[in-house]
Amino acid sequence: MPVVSNKCIEDIKNERKKCTFNIQELTNYLDGGAEKTKERKHLEDYFLSDPELKDAVPIEYLSHKEKYENAIRISCLLFKKVNAWLSQHESGSAMEAYQSILGGTLGSAVMKEGFPFAVHYVMFIPTILGQGTMAQQAYWISRAWNCEIMCTYAQTELGHGTFIRGLETTATYDPSTEEFVLHSPTLTSYKWWPGGLGHTCNYAVVLAQLYTKGKCHGIHPFVVQLRDEETWMPMPGIKIGEIGCKLGMNTVNNGYLGFDKVRIPRDRLLMKNSKVLKDGTYVKSQNEKLTYGTMIFVRVVIIKGVAVTNLAKAVTIATRYSSVRRQSELKPGEPEPQILDYQTQQYKLFPAIAAVFAIRFSATWLWDVYNSVSTDLEHGDMEKLPELHAMACCLKAVCTDDVNRMIEICRFACGGHGYMTCSNFPNIYGTLTAAVTYEGENTVLLLQTARYLIKAWHQRNTSKTMTGTLKYLQEYKTSSLYLPWNRTLHCIANAFHLVAAGKIKSCAENIDHLTQKGVSPEDAWNHNSIELTQAAQAHCKAFIVDIFVKETEIIMTSEPVQKVLVQLCELYAIYWLLNNLGDFLVYSNLNISNVEELRQKFTSLLSDIRPNAVGLVDSFDIHDDILGSALGAYDGNVYERLFIEANKSPLNAEPVNESFHKYLKPFLKSNM
Repeated sequence: MPVVSNKCIEDIKNERKKCTFNIQELTNYLDGGAEKTKERKHLEDYFLSDPELKDAVPIEYLSHKEKYENAIRISCLLFKKVNAWLSQHESGSAMEAYQSILGGTLGSAVMKEGFPFAVHYVMFIPTILGQGTMAQQAYWISRAWNCEIMCTYAQTELGHGTFIRGLETTATYDPSTEEFVLHSPTLTSYKWWPGGLGHTCNYAVVLAQLYTKGKCHGIHPFVVQLRDEETWMPMPGIKIGEIGCKLGMNTVNNGYLGFDKVRIPRDRLLMKNSKVLKDGTYVKSQNEKLTYGTMIFVRVVIIKGVAVTNLAKAVTIATRYSSVRRQSELKPGEPEPQILDYQTQQYKLFPAIAAVFAIRFSATWLWDVYNSVSTDLEHGDMEKLPELHAMACCLKAVCTDDVNRMIEICRFACGGHGYMTCSNFPNIYGTLTAAVTYEGENTVLLLQTARYLIKAWHQRNTSKTMTGTLKYLQEYKTSSLYLPWNRTLHCIANAFHLVAAGKIKSCAENIDHLTQKGVSPEDAWNHNSIELTQAAQAHCKAFIVDIFVKETEIIMTSEPVQKVLVQLCELYAIYWLLNNLGDFLVYSNLNISNVEELRQKFTSLLSDIRPNAVGLVDSFDIHDDILGSALGAYDGNVYERLFIEANKSPLNAEPVNESFHKYLKPFLKSNM
């Protein structure tokens, strides 16, 4: 190997010396305490030290078929290790273990392009818990949890995704045999996209339109056997396969599924909420919205386990690389500076660092509310369900969109090297960008939140006190627009709420005006749909900023840690304010005379955060194997790692490739 300079290693060491706060303290805070950090690292060591879980050949050099087969091999080994881990530790660690494996942390180190088993744990089991009777839970969860069967969740169809009421798959009850007949009447009714469906799973929860006694009762969940448990051959009437290569996540084994009059027993309908009696009598659920519990859960998981984790990876890679990459001349004749010293580079990266914290705090709030509401639902209390649904929708939409864009900016910030697979940006981007459209297409989710907001706007003057996320609508007064601007965090957070309220008010008035002129409510809604999505985005952004501000007020840390978190909070809020300046000038108490002061404060914050940039991404404490990047390793030894990765290419196994003798040489000779 060529001689390697240690300059990069020295640069990143010097960056850590500049840090003004205790990195370990911030890591512990993010983990929920020093003991939690210790447990996480112990879990990581247990899995990442196992040589059986490491690929002999980088995955990018395998064929599509080889990738899948290797994914199954590693998945089986991995979950044997999970079970061994759980047998040695308290049951309370099960959640942490499965989240690490199936989320963007440990699992991504072992399986860069996703798990074919993921939906089994993330969607099938939660669906049985949420919608199965006690007897159904006892039977199916026992078999699924012990991996006697492998399962998926089949909802999306070739012709319908987010609009689940439009699903075409039918399940018609036959009282003479006490069976449901599942059928795919059209090509567009084929299930399309479920993870693990292609060749991995032999059972699925299938969402279908339930028909009994000649009447359709809407979508309901059914447990359906897809493959024989011994031979794995498709069951009679089952048409099944894989959908092919994708932008990313190519080891998830997404599949398609069609039914040709497939009969299943009556008790395969999950009947915790709705029931079909032996004679075909339909017993309606007390609340049809309970059917959507699995989707809300998955949206919460996407924000907490996918968006935050992948942005943390991307900005860690880009920040560490920017601290060791030297380029151009800031001043003529002087040594090339670290590109992190350029303000334009800071503008690309520091808002992304701040966003990791902002989204993480919001995700924690959503997770806590989800668990609280789930407990309430078990006791028949559904009062908080609409708010949870609305916030899960808009947070999933806004966070995945923001993170998607910021990951790409982080890649751009690494120049040409960011385009290489060994940077890990292709895998990170491929994983995250999928979340923009799965489990609810983002535009549709924003419109669902907007419907909740418009309803709340019309109810704001009632005597009933609104929930926390809507309280600002009830407090909204036109006179508040004229309060003096003082640039405190509370003032800025208030401005975000004023923008959200102003946009919601404008949408509501526009819709009301059109309907009063005789336009149908549906057309009036569609005519304002762009503004409605923007109102939902503004509501979500106001919520994220508000949660971040509140977190900086209650954190129990040392003054240096609190100081840097306040700086990040200010940076995050001002970044989005300046990027949506027109809205703030129209709807909030911000005046044109205040804008220059905000811009100066923003650039000042970039300078304040600069010495702590590497320390902040270090606080995420992402193991090098999880980061999976030649550009972002902890030691900063970028160029040596790039050279090592280049020589893993099979094309470098021999000095002359056989294509020279077979094709290139004859071609060159023919031209002489």
